[in-house]
Order: sequence, then C-alpha cells, then structure tokens
Amino acid sequence: MLPVKCSVVVVGGGPCGLMLANELGRRGIDITLVDEKPDTAFNPQANATQARTMEYFRRLGIADEIRSLGMPDEFPTDIAYFTRFCTHELARVKLPSAREAKAQADGLDSLWSAAELPHRVSQKYVEAVLRRHAEQMRGVSINYGWRMNAFRQFDTYVEVDVERIRDGFRQTLNCEYLVGADGPRSKTREALGFQYGGETGIVRDFMGGRMYAIYARCPDLYRLSPNAPAWMNVCFNPERRAFMAAVDGKGEFAFHTQLKPHEVDAEITEDDARRMFQSAAGAELDVEILSRGSWTAGHALVSNGFQSGRVFLGGDAVHLFTPTGGLGYNTAIEDAVNLAWKLAAVIRGQAREKLLDTYEAERQPIARRNTQYARRFADSLGLFQPVPEIEAESASGADARRVAGAYFESHGRAEFKIPGVTFGGRYDGSAAIVSDGTDPPEDKANVYIATACPGGRPPHLWLPDGSSLYDAFGLEWTLLCLGPIQKDASVMAEEARRRNLDLKVVSLPLPTARDLYGADFALIRPDQVVGWRGDSCDSAARIFRQILGE
Repeated sequence: MLPVKCSVVVVGGGPCGLMLANELGRRGIDITLVDEKPDTAFNPQANATQARTMEYFRRLGIADEIRSLGMPDEFPTDIAYFTRFCTHELARVKLPSAREAKAQADGLDSLWSAAELPHRVSQKYVEAVLRRHAEQMRGVSINYGWRMNAFRQFDTYVEVDVERIRDGFRQTLNCEYLVGADGPRSKTREALGFQYGGETGIVRDFMGGRMYAIYARCPDLYRLSPNAPAWMNVCFNPERRAFMAAVDGKGEFAFHTQLKPHEVDAEITEDDARRMFQSAAGAELDVEILSRGSWTAGHALVSNGFQSGRVFLGGDAVHLFTPTGGLGYNTAIEDAVNLAWKLAAVIRGQAREKLLDTYEAERQPIARRNTQYARRFADSLGLFQPVPEIEAESASGADARRVAGAYFESHGRAEFKIPGVTFGGRYDGSAAIVSDGTDPPEDKANVYIATACPGGRPPHLWLPDGSSLYDAFGLEWTLLCLGPIQKDASVMAEEARRRNLDLKVVSLPLPTARDLYGADFALIRPDQVVGWRGDSCDSAARIFRQILGE
C-alpha cells in the first residue's frame, strides 16, 4: 500500500517528476510519486543535458555521476552531417568529450562561464540516477506500475485515486498539493480543462509530420564506416532523411527517420525498420532492433494553464517540443526546480500561497520562448532539402555536397552552441523578483551576456582557489556580499532568521565579483535565480515580503 497521506502527490516518473521528488525530498517534504510505466525509461528519448541542467545536478551532488554515464569519457560529442552515415561526410561541428568538457570548464570566458558544461547522455540513464537518489530520501515514496485515475481538490487538500496496474488494487491518497508531470497526454491537464496552444501539424521535408523511432544495436557501423564517430549523426539525401544519437558509444543508437507518404507506421515490420536504418547508413549492416515506434514532429505547444488551485502541471504536460536543440527535457527539469522550492516554502509556512501563482507566471513564458527556439532550429534543419545529385560521384555532386556542407556547418553551430538559450531564460515581471529598474541584455540564442539584473541566472565565476561560485551557494537562499569593502549584511541575515529561512551569507571581497554583479549585495533564490540586488540590506523585510508573496 502507498502512504495514505503526504504533502505532495506527483503523477509521472519522467525527468520532471523525478527531479521534483529530489528537490522536495532534500527539503524534507514527504511526497508520493506514481507512474503507470513499469520502470524508468527503456528507450533513449532525450539525449542532451544542457549546462544549466548540469548545474542543477551539481547542486544535488549528482553531476559527476551523470557525467560518467552514457558514452565513454573520450567519445567525441561532435555533430556530423552525412549523405549517408557510411558514405560522404558533409560537415562536422566539433564539441568536447565528457573528459574534455570537465577539464575545459574552468578556462572558458563569460559566453560559457559555468560550473558545468553540457553532457550528451540519454534520458534513460538520467532517470535511473534521479530515481535511485530519490528513493534514498526519507519521506519519498516512488511507485512505478501505479496509475492515477481521478482526483478531487478541496479548499485545504486534494484526494487522488490511484490503482496498482498488476492486480487492480485501488487506494485514495490525501495530499496538500498534486503535480501532474504525466506527459503530453496528461490526464491531469485534461481533468483541469487546459489545452495546448501554439503551432502543430507543421509539415517539413524533415522534422515535421510522421517520424519513426528505432532503438538499435549496430556495432558494425563503427567498424565499417570510413567516417569518425560522432554523438549526433544526421543523414541527408532524397531517399531517407534521419538523425541518430549515439547512446553508449559502443553500438547502441537512437535513430529517427522521416516517414514517406507511402509508409504506414502501423504496417512497418521489424525487417522494414532494419532496412530504414541500413538505408540511412548506406551499407548492409547487421542491425538488432531493440524497440521501435512512431511519433509526430512539428509541435511547438504550450498549455494555456499551469495551475488550478492546488493542482500544478510540469514537463511535457504543459509544453511539447520538436526535439531540435534538445530543449524539452531541460525545460522540464527547470519546471521542477522552480516549483519545488515554492511548494516547500508554502508547506513549511515560510511563504503565503500567493507565491505559488508565480510558477505559471515564470514558467509559461519560458516554455513559449523555448518551444519557439526549437521550432526555428527545426525549420532550419527540415526546410533545407537535398538536391537530386547530392550523392552523385560527379562534379555537380561534389558541388552540391560543398553547398550542403557549408549550410550544415552554419546550422550546427546555430543549433548546438546556444549559451543564450541555455543561460538566458529570465523571469522579468514576476512578483517573486524585486526589480532594480535595469534592463537585461537582448535574448539571443547563440550569445549570452552575463548579468545580475534580477530575474535571471546568477553570473558565474571561478574563485581564486579554483572552486566555482555556485559551490559556495547555500542549499536554499544565498546572500552575496560583493567587493573589497564589505558592507553590513546583518539586517538581511536577521530577517531570514526571523522567517526561519536558511540563508547562507557569502563574502566575496573581489573587485571582479562586484563588477560582475553591479551591486554590493545580491540575493540568490533557492532555484539559483537572482531575486534582488542592491547596495544596502536595509529593506530586507520588504524584499522578502515581495518574493514570498506577502
């Protein structure tokens, strides 16, 4: 039996739900998570963990464990474009291996200054780590093989009807809050009456319409291809367009191809799937099909509601992406980080319920922003079409490959070197942000300008002892005292104590830190967002009243 009462019930054991379990569990909030799947993901699904997500994993103490998973440390995370995987290479965007990324992080300038660089790892591995750590926390109950059938919310609690799938055993759980992180076909969203809005049904030559996913094992590819290995492999020819992510660097691949009008997904056999893979490879390879199925590309959708009373939504339940840019899973992780500290603050009596209204106010604009970035990347990739002679062994074929190569080199940099998308999301206008009247830099996908303008990610810097500033942050609230002349922070510290908030005061007597943050003080929220900055802490009471919804 599941715990009959808890503070939060989470429906959905994907990245968003599992991150919520970790974020709430580490704050001592008791939760029950249910998911109708028998286990965490088997299929590779998302394959790119952005640097901002890795910073959140670092805060949980699991970044190194995540970075050790997936492909071997030395495996290149390049993005490579081919006519077919075993024939002509058109372009290659070189990116560091996991080992190189760890070594390079402390030498990068403000464009990529971060505690962590991106990591190319399948979601299936990440989910397993998040689950294991969540299950080790007191008060956290993780339950796969259970479905949510219905819920009813009242003034002070929510009732949730759940059913164990193997034998039909049913229970009703009582909780303070319910979070639906139950995917694009979310029962929770449907019960609330919310609907997706945005763009769907976008038709492109590639990455629009019916797609077919194949999880395959094919070590032959590395043995027979004349081309160097890459993490992301894109196939570009008139017969078979596809993209394929390396899963383990040894022979497992997440292969996705655009279906042709005559190809009916329900009629595709395992032999057909094997031939699709071989066609994209351009060679008769030995291919083992581990799983397969169809899906639809061409979505840029965001729910018209993220909250109703005591019920919240996160992850794919509120935003649905075409996977270019790898933004869907990373946006879901940020949903969880944003919502968890607010739920915990309200449950512990540190904040008013008004704070919870800022979840939708902050995350819905980010979802719209990120789905539009993904759509633009999909347009750039999918609307560029191969000419008939692209594979010809002739002068015209060579010219066509040079043209395509130049295009893909530019596209690859635009889609995969995106510090602005990764670090530049902001919560301007939120009631949980105390504005100082300054304007942030323009939002650009491929450019990130570090700014401590309240509402965004705190500027990162490496400290004189070689450690990351982010490692000096507290587990909850952090007050940075900046510059060589340290001013009195006691008013802020005392106000935090009065409110029973865990505030860590960090002194940084560095002119470079003061210049970077543009103020003598900066208050960092529990989700590592700048909540306020200024030259005096005298207004501490007012600052906390605003952020905490009083």
